[in-house]
Amino acid sequence: MASAAARPLDREAFETLLGELRPKLHRFCARMTGSVIDGEDVVQDALAKAAAAFPDSPRITNYEAWLFRIAHNAAVDFLRRRTRDESIRTDTDTEALMDDRIGEAERREIAAAGLRTFMRLPLVQRSAVLLMDVFGHSLRDVSQNLAISVPAVKAALHRGRTRLRELAREPDDVPTPVLAEPERWLLMTYTEHFNARNFDAIRDMLAGEVRLELVNRTRLNGPREVGTYFGNYAALDGWHLTPGIVEGRPAALVSRDPSGAVSYFILFEFSNGRVIGIRDFVHAQYVTDGAECFAANRAQDR
Repeated sequence: MASAAARPLDREAFETLLGELRPKLHRFCARMTGSVIDGEDVVQDALAKAAAAFPDSPRITNYEAWLFRIAHNAAVDFLRRRTRDESIRTDTDTEALMDDRIGEAERREIAAAGLRTFMRLPLVQRSAVLLMDVFGHSLRDVSQNLAISVPAVKAALHRGRTRLRELAREPDDVPTPVLAEPERWLLMTYTEHFNARNFDAIRDMLAGEVRLELVNRTRLNGPREVGTYFGNYAALDGWHLTPGIVEGRPAALVSRDPSGAVSYFILFEFSNGRVIGIRDFVHAQYVTDGAECFAANRAQDR
């Protein structure tokens, strides 16, 4: 990373850097938006903007800070579209003189906070705490990214850290999500066929307008194109799908080892008893970090 920040990059080196930083950028965007799925959408938008800006950019002295600035702005744009009445400014007051340093134990506690917890912070506090305490950016870089003064960053850090400590003491009473019965039945049927390698039965479940996204790789449309996707799984061993729910959406939780740990997930959209959308994160497994994953059969068969 140091060498990338010290000299200009050519296009090939820049593309390599984007791939290396993508999981880190996703972690930031997921915590900014409160969703690993929305966070991936924001990352895709940010990387497209970075790729378009790269040829015309002046000499960049810190590529990582530059990319985080683009990701931050993309996340703010996303949040503005979702909640246009949320303010992104903060006032400077006597708290701006507070010491911005924290101990390593508190830094680890902040980094471990969940998506829901970060979403309960105001936007500027959320950004400042994430950029400085989770990703280790300097006060100067955070100030430039948020377009506020260094004293205002310090004030946001103090308030955000204080609020996170308060939230850590509150009980987590989030209810376990459930799926509507038609969705649940389709999801369980799909995963049963998948685990049995009965891909012809799955192809029969596809709608005529079905869409598939292999995140960070390609997109396919229609039963003919999407049907070829199953051949890749047919050639692999050692995976197992469990019907699940990710951020309230029907999903298959994919495990690749005997422990049953979730390696990644596949999201689905259903309509009129057919599969109309598949979003497979096999090439973007970093998205699983921080995701709220539940086994649908366990969540609803109690």
